[in-house]
Amino acid sequence: MNQLQALLNDSLIRTKHVENAAIIDIKERKVCASTFGFNVPPENALNLIYIFHKNLLQVRRGGFYFKEKHYKCVRADEHSIYLQNVHGGLIVVKTKTLILVATYRVGMYPSVCVEAVEKL
Repeated sequence: MNQLQALLNDSLIRTKHVENAAIIDIKERKVCASTFGFNVPPENALNLIYIFHKNLLQVRRGGFYFKEKHYKCVRADEHSIYLQNVHGGLIVVKTKTLILVATYRVGMYPSVCVEAVEKL
């Protein structure tokens, strides 16, 4: 396990607020770390990068498909997106060089999940 994977596990997964998480390197355009068993398809990684550069308004209006599930946009700004569906939620946070994507299950407190991801 590399340092980024350890950070994801220690800072997010162990809190029990986040179900899965991955870090996408914007320059490399690929996932550089993820929690055990969480596979982010390359097309989803590219779509997440693209959202912040050209597609944020469309996501606000129409939501986003991630791993073949549709998520409705609840909140979006230039640095974070919070999406939700009947199965749970998806949180996406962008820094200058990385994108962090995390999922959580129904029944978890979305605001706590968003806060945990944004702090990381």
